[in-house]
Amino acid sequence: MTASANRPLLAGRLLAFVGILLVAANLRTAVAALSPILSRVSAEVPLSPLIIGLLGALPPICFAVFGIFTPMLVRRSRLEIVVVISLVAIVLGHVLRGAAGNVAVLVLGSIVAFGGIGVGNVLLPPLVKKYFPDRIGIVTALYVTTLSVSTFLPPLIAVPVADAAGWRVSLMMWAAVGVLAMIPWTSLLLRQPSPDRASVEEARPEVVRNLRRSPLAWALVVIFGLSAVHVYAMFAWLPVLLQDLAGVDDATAGTLLALFAFMGFPAGLLIPVLAARMKNVAILVYAAVAFFVAGYLGLLLAPAAAPALWVALAGLGPMLFPLSLVLINLRTRTGNAAIALSGFVQSLGYVLGAAGPLAVGMLYTATGSWTAPLVLLILLALGCVGAGAVVGRRRMLEDGA
Repeated sequence: MTASANRPLLAGRLLAFVGILLVAANLRTAVAALSPILSRVSAEVPLSPLIIGLLGALPPICFAVFGIFTPMLVRRSRLEIVVVISLVAIVLGHVLRGAAGNVAVLVLGSIVAFGGIGVGNVLLPPLVKKYFPDRIGIVTALYVTTLSVSTFLPPLIAVPVADAAGWRVSLMMWAAVGVLAMIPWTSLLLRQPSPDRASVEEARPEVVRNLRRSPLAWALVVIFGLSAVHVYAMFAWLPVLLQDLAGVDDATAGTLLALFAFMGFPAGLLIPVLAARMKNVAILVYAAVAFFVAGYLGLLLAPAAAPALWVALAGLGPMLFPLSLVLINLRTRTGNAAIALSGFVQSLGYVLGAAGPLAVGMLYTATGSWTAPLVLLILLALGCVGAGAVVGRRRMLEDGA
């Protein structure tokens, strides 16, 4: 799809714009809707601690596994068709979880839903590149913000809906969002029944084959993956850490965790737009590292002095997440290069993310203190500095970056 720099944002592509935002709205609902009502689910479908732990570990694992295969699916089909397939999987997963009469169906439904999400994660950057090559920054900002809403909205309404209509309705109702997202993509497919290969420029085959040798690709894996490490580790352990170190109660710890999550809103809105305009995006990586280090040092050295400030600072560190997503497009010229890079970065990145809570938990268990886990997180944040220097170079993947 051709576009000029002066083309209005929605001119001739309203369906794609709405479709991209609706796909983003589906990419965290299955992750966030279950945990607040686990006690209600367990009353009918007994859940052991092992199963609860498995359900918590499934999202990054499924994101990684299914993300690996997404570029192959796109090569054998069309971008829009694979989008619809991912949405069908998400809807089916919600329905299976809501209808589950035993643990096996609940786990199966979760795998199906998280698998669809894993595919959708990889598809969003190339969708933006295909339909909005002239508005990469702003459209990325809008879909990252929508993704943030889909992260914190389900926990807010899961319990009230479960109280009013039961836990099955609370889980199953998110299927409606998936069905809604299918409408614009199905409409686009009906308007363009034959493959539109000209709309996605092809990269040279060796560019995709040699992805594992690209410093740029590995730098983006580091940035995306270490961001995921911090986010998953904080969501798993921040409330306990705050209760132990800052002496806050359960309710305050929960509020501070919400503050950590909320800090992703300004980052999601601003970072993609800034990255699209800046000459050296390494500055943004260094700023994120500084936020992480300042927040963790505050929790380490003076946790009770200003816990909200330390949490807010650490919560700005994951600005690396929207930055890495927009760089997938800004550092590629062609559509299939963006698809391949997105799959590579997100699949390996989520593998790293899954290790975050485990590493923090093992260190805490081994030492009985939060010092070692916080030092580890500081060192991991500093590990992004070198990657920032690589992505800061204005070179494209197709040019051997």
